[in-house]
Amino acid sequence: MPKKNTIEDEGSRRSRTPKGHFVVYVGSEMKRFAVPTSYLKNPLFQNLLDNAAEEYGFDNRNLILLPCDESTFRRLIAILARSNSFNSTRINPN
Repeated sequence: MPKKNTIEDEGSRRSRTPKGHFVVYVGSEMKRFAVPTSYLKNPLFQNLLDNAAEEYGFDNRNLILLPCDESTFRRLIAILARSNSFNSTRINPN
């Protein structure tokens, strides 16, 4: 069975969010993505969440709407996925 991408574009169907992920909505179309919770530690993603809080506040009907277009978000996620892959394969010297 092929490995799933680190980010899952859910499209219009509403399925359960995979374990270890959370849902964000992106762009004017409010495209739904399931994002690994490990991205919450990344300063780039934290900056995007801070921008969302400034733009939309915290009263947004229990969803996370990110203030960027889908192509920008996909580029950011590609960077984060490479970063996570690098960090998880790095050997810690002991």
